[in-house]
Amino acid sequence: MAGPKAFEGFRSRTDAAVAMTAQGLAPAQIASRIGIDRNAVTALLASASRRRSPRPAEQTGATVLFSKDVLSRLRPHAIKRQITVNELARRIVEAVVDDNIVNAVLED
Repeated sequence: MAGPKAFEGFRSRTDAAVAMTAQGLAPAQIASRIGIDRNAVTALLASASRRRSPRPAEQTGATVLFSKDVLSRLRPHAIKRQITVNELARRIVEAVVDDNIVNAVLED
């Protein structure tokens, strides 16, 4: 399957259709500008509306990788607190940093 088709500075035709809709253009006008069928514009807009919003951590954070073994050993503690393993790991790291106990935890 091919990736997004760029269009006049937009990453994809979907992004272009969304931007043009925000500018007040009707699907028929967008279709004419992009060079596709009006039904295709409607499909692009429907697809865009199904995209999930980025989670707060995705907007302001970075990814940290843990081994499967570590995540597996955290799982019972996460279940006990009724949160995800990722949320538990995030809370642990934040608590260590907030309480300034990195050296104590690492014993160096």
